[in-house]
This record gives sequence, structure tokens and C-alpha cells, in this order.
Amino acid sequence: MKNSVIIEGFNSEWALEYEKEAKKIKNILGVKIISIEHIGSTAVKGLGAKPIIDIMAGVKDLKDVDEFIEPLSQIGYEFVFHKEFPFRRFFRKGQWRAGTHHFHIYQYPSEYWTNNLLFRDYLRNYPKVLKQYYQLKKDLAEKYPMDRILYTSAKAPFIEEIINKAKNELKC
Repeated sequence: MKNSVIIEGFNSEWALEYEKEAKKIKNILGVKIISIEHIGSTAVKGLGAKPIIDIMAGVKDLKDVDEFIEPLSQIGYEFVFHKEFPFRRFFRKGQWRAGTHHFHIYQYPSEYWTNNLLFRDYLRNYPKVLKQYYQLKKDLAEKYPMDRILYTSAKAPFIEEIINKAKNELKC
């Protein structure tokens, strides 16, 4: 079901899928991309996830993204406007609430860009925290099996805590 929250065990194919999509995106955005990264749970070895590949690109100016809406649609990415997220541009590949790929574009560098990398890298480097997060995801998927919005918002405090830990460790 398209609105259901299903957490799959880690799949090594996710990294290969990211590489394939990143190449297509780079061909379209070209030199406008400063950096491109695989983010989200599918980017962390050993972490189960909803099988959605999250891709993040950094650009100098978000206004540049407007010229890519049509070319990205040619490879299956639909621009999704979110007024509550003025600091990013978001594209989805696949059906609404059942996308297969999420493409996030942020200004580079920005706090939003950095926070995504801090969280991903913290999970990669701290297996105990990865296990805690994986268990939280499974518990929330069981609690909110038909509500992706509640599932996502319920993860937010954990994510914020880890980002703050990562920032504090960088200060030391």
C-alpha cells in the first residue's frame, strides 16, 4: 500500500541504485552541482529503511534549480513544492507517497546540507547508535503503519539529538 510504512532490512543494491541515479542527475545539472551525496537510511550500511533512495545535491543558489525542473522530469523526477521548506528544493521519482527516489537540493554550504551529512556519518561511525535508530524505526513503523507523516515526525527528536552530538564532538 502506498501510504504504509514498511522498513526493509539493509540492501547493498541501494548504493548501486544511488550511483546510477547520481550519474543521471549529474548529466543534467552539470557544473551547477557543487557536490552530490547519498543520504538517508539507505546510505548507511546495516541500517534497515523504507526502500527510498535519498539523494542530496548542493548548488550555489537555489534559484538555479528552476531551470532543472523540466530536464529532471525527463528522467522521472517530479518537482514537489513545499512552502514549509523554503531552504530546499525537492523532487520525487515514483508515485505520491510511494516514491522510489527522493532528490533534495540545498544551497552549498548550508546548515541543512551539513546536518544531513552529520547524521548519516554519525550512524556510519557509531554502530550502537545505528542499532538504536534502527529499532526506533521498526517501533515507529509498527506504531504508525499507515501514517508516514507521523512516522517521520516521531523520528525527529532522535535525529536532532544525534546531529547535536555530532556538532558537539566537532567542537572538541
